[in-house]
Amino acid sequence: MPPDNPSSPTIRSCTLGPWETNCYIVSTPGSDECWIVDAGFDPDPLIEFIRSVNLRPSRLVLTHAHLDHIAGVRQVLDAFGPVPLAIHEAEAEFLLDPDLNLSAFVEMHVTTPPADELLRDGQLLTLGDSQWKVLHTPGHSPGGITLYHAPSHQAIVGDTLFAGSIGRYDFPTSDGPLLFRSIRERLLTLPDETRIYPGHGPETTIGRERRSNPFLTSQ
Repeated sequence: MPPDNPSSPTIRSCTLGPWETNCYIVSTPGSDECWIVDAGFDPDPLIEFIRSVNLRPSRLVLTHAHLDHIAGVRQVLDAFGPVPLAIHEAEAEFLLDPDLNLSAFVEMHVTTPPADELLRDGQLLTLGDSQWKVLHTPGHSPGGITLYHAPSHQAIVGDTLFAGSIGRYDFPTSDGPLLFRSIRERLLTLPDETRIYPGHGPETTIGRERRSNPFLTSQ
């Protein structure tokens, strides 16, 4: 869905792979620069779309480093050349370790090149004339992040929060209480009108999840 303000950044979704991972293309009006956020399995549709609208990726940002969000990284980098790869500092090693990124558990052994940028909580990233704040939202994984654009009330939340659900916290490096704290203290403090773009499933809003998400209303 496009933002209400036509001058706001545009977030387009491309759903990839067997786990139907939402990968995003973020762009701003009047510029050919874009970000890719996550790169799942079989990213040809993502690559073809970016080429079809003549966008130029300037950063590949990972919301976290589980296999379904990183499996297409090498193919995307091969397609677009040297694009900086960014991830939260807590998951830098996940990119290189199939046990940490969970690919070893399904016998795929996915790795990516090392990160070029290690992100930190509160860091501001610039795309065109827009600034996005990195919110560290761990729990599903140690380095999960949300990318938040306050002026347009848009947030890309990875696998932290979904429409009617929350991220899994039964993985070896997950932490359930920390996940609920991230949602409560980092996401539910955003304005109700904030449109959120999750790693799986349809987009939703903070207000809708605050009112009706069964994992949150029972807390």
